[in-house]
Formats: sequence, structure tokens, C-alpha cells
Amino acid sequence: MKENILETLKNLNFTEYEAKAYLTLLEESPLTGYAVAKNSGVPRSRIYEVLDGLVMRGDILVSHGNTPQYTPVPAKELIKNRRLKAEENFELAEKSLAEFENSASDRENIWNITGRHEILDKVKTCIAAAKKRILLEIWKEEYEELEPELRQAANRGVQVIIIAYGEIVSDFATVYLHYMGHEITEEYGGQWLVFSGDDSEVVAGIVSLGKDSRAAWTMHVGLVMPITEVVIHDLYLMEIMEKHRELLEESFGENLIHLRRKFSIHPDFKKHYVKEI
Repeated sequence: MKENILETLKNLNFTEYEAKAYLTLLEESPLTGYAVAKNSGVPRSRIYEVLDGLVMRGDILVSHGNTPQYTPVPAKELIKNRRLKAEENFELAEKSLAEFENSASDRENIWNITGRHEILDKVKTCIAAAKKRILLEIWKEEYEELEPELRQAANRGVQVIIIAYGEIVSDFATVYLHYMGHEITEEYGGQWLVFSGDDSEVVAGIVSLGKDSRAAWTMHVGLVMPITEVVIHDLYLMEIMEKHRELLEESFGENLIHLRRKFSIHPDFKKHYVKEI
């Protein structure tokens, strides 16, 4: 019977030595460490290591004095504690695995968002999740709606870098004022927003169509990386224009108009976004 109980205790994550020491104390207690070793068969060289582990786990109690003595937690209490701990572990595993499963799914999908208000709500959620860096291309109107969340992120220690279309002033973010925000709005017939959080998720889309605004949110590395790099390259251009604007405009025209015409995605250099987008 004792051998069966030892096996049962092993199933409750007791080692063989821990099970022998606990059963010995159930039979007789309190006992000194020496007595537990003698009665249980646990080597004296290991007994105090075994008993300390049982004390730390709450399976036995120890009296402090010149010669410590040990007594077991009653069997019913031991089983109750083990059951509660197991239930906690199952609940934690269920929650963690579900979150991981959802996260894994999110990393492979691209999600569509419709409506300006809904897009900004998603960006607010992403801002709240950021831990290291936020990159943002944004017009003044949308910035004003996101400013409280961005400020909170900066207060958490998140680096906030903004390419601003319009006069945006911030005391917590690094702001680059785009040299041709108004012209871009006219050329493309709309205003967009690009958000990159911790180089791991992006929101990008048109936000100037009200309820018909369209954006995508994704954690897919195949899109996160190139979209984030586009923002970074825009930052390169902001720095270069600030230091060498006169030379660049001499070669490529005011506000680099010749380059923009050369590589524009629209033959007539203008696009007026409409509802069917």
C-alpha cells in the first residue's frame, strides 16, 4: 500500500525522496531532519535539500530553533492545495494558449477596416500596445484626435516619431513637418494615415472619406517590414531635404516636382478618391 501511495504522490509532482519524506512525517511528527532521513531512507546528504523544497512548496512546516523540526500539512489540505493550483494552471494555460492562437492567426492575416472613426479607434489600440517605438505619417486633423493616446505612450517611454502633413506641434514627439502636405492632398485627392508600432504591426489607409475611409491592419511580416521601411525612408528624405533642399530643388524642381511626376502612380498626376475605393 505504501508503494502505491508513493506512486500517487509522484503523480502530484513529488520526487521519490520528497514522497518518502512526506509519508514519514504523516506517520510520525514532528521530527528532526536526522530522524526523517533515518525513518524514510532518504540519504542524510540529501535530506535537508528535500525538506527545504517541501517547505518552500508549502507541503510541510518547519519550526525554527536550535534543532528545526518538521511536520506535514494534513493530507486533505495538501490535496486541496494541489487541486486549486492545478485549476489555476489549467485556467492560465487555457487563456495563454487562446491568446497565442489568436496572435498567431493575427500575424498571418490582413484585416480590413472601414470608416474613419473605426480606423482611428484601431490606431488608438495599437498605440496603447506599443512598448518601444511608434512611427506615424499623419495629417493634423487625425493627429489631434490621437494626441492623448500618443502622449500617454510617450509618458510610458515609447519613442514617438511623426511625419506631419500640416502644422503639428508636439512637446513629447519628434515631428518632421512635410515640405508639401497641401500639394500631396491635391495630387492624390485624399489624406492617408500610416502607423507602425514596434516594427511589428501596421495600420495604413485613406482616412479622408468619412464612413467610406479604408485601411488595413496587419502583423504579417511581409507587409509590416516594407511599410515600416517606407516611413523610415520618408524620414531619410526629411533629413536630406532639411540640409540640402536648395541643391535638390535645383536638380529636381521645387518640392522635387520632377521626381514626383516621373514616378507618380497616376498618368495625369492627380487622383480624386471616390467611394468605390
